Amino acid sequence: MRWLVLLAASALPVAEASAATPQEDIAASASAAPDYADPASWAAGPSGAGPAGALPEGATPAARDPGVDVFYVHPTTFRSQTLWSQDIADAKANAWVDESVVARQASVFGACCRIWAPRYRAASYKALGDPAYRDAAFAFAYSDVERAFDWFLANVSKGRPFIIAGHSQGAKHVADLLERRIDGTPLRKRMVAAYIIGINLSEGEFGLRYKHVPICDSPAQTGCALQWNAIEAGSDLEPMVSAFEKGFVQKYGDVPGKKPLCINPVTFDRRRPASLSAEAKGAVPGEPGSGPMKPLRAGAVAVNCERGLAVSYLAPGLDLKTMPGGSLHYHDFGLFYADIRANAALRVAAWLKAHR
Repeated sequence: MRWLVLLAASALPVAEASAATPQEDIAASASAAPDYADPASWAAGPSGAGPAGALPEGATPAARDPGVDVFYVHPTTFRSQTLWSQDIADAKANAWVDESVVARQASVFGACCRIWAPRYRAASYKALGDPAYRDAAFAFAYSDVERAFDWFLANVSKGRPFIIAGHSQGAKHVADLLERRIDGTPLRKRMVAAYIIGINLSEGEFGLRYKHVPICDSPAQTGCALQWNAIEAGSDLEPMVSAFEKGFVQKYGDVPGKKPLCINPVTFDRRRPASLSAEAKGAVPGEPGSGPMKPLRAGAVAVNCERGLAVSYLAPGLDLKTMPGGSLHYHDFGLFYADIRANAALRVAAWLKAHR
């Protein structure tokens, strides 16, 4: 598997065989396609920041008129064991998306950008647990994301600079969007950066998959892409690294570049793969979920990019739970909340200075 999905999904029951193809089953059971001209099809955007306006105590204030937009795609949150994809008319499911990820991830971009976060028919836990359906469910979900992005370009962006960002399943869709709709097109000149967090992008994909979009080597670089996968220090890195490298080799062959890409989410500088806890601007303590975020805690994590993973040394009292293997997947954003917020603002300022 080339991206990091919820590891617990591997324990889910596999669906009984169907006479129809996975694509047919998913299409037959899916809810109606979102109409992105309808404000209800957005968690943030037409009606304002909404849940993405949430801020933890200690965060820098939101920009009033930034002149830049962010198109953010949320990760897997739909826990259904009966549906292959999320019903965007499901109020309970939407509330969980808003509380658990839009408020805690998309909001990091509020200091630099106007936030747009589409609702989409995301692949469910059921789909992630069935290899026969997973890819089909992701492709189905991506079709919504691409339509939302096209509506955003035609009706919102209209020549403005933008950031694209996503996490986990959302990051996979953003990675595909970068490849299919931005790389090698005039849109690349308007893209401030692509924050593709919590999947596997290998270093060699830049040049093989992405012909024109480079890796973000420095903190203020623009028109580039970055990613990391956080894992707790002391964990065995081999299983995750091997899985990521295997995915690269299956697609491109055993050629140079299979190492996962890791940009340190504190330094944002490839020349500085390690950072001290004193440099970390602010992490959100506690588990992501409902309710307000806890106040930011500065100096709470040291990071070192090792074998392509963001190995994280956590201060006591952060109250974070790891996934199997020590993965800090749920905390890829929260651990570095203030750092991402500052970096996005830095890149936007650099883009605006260079173009205006």
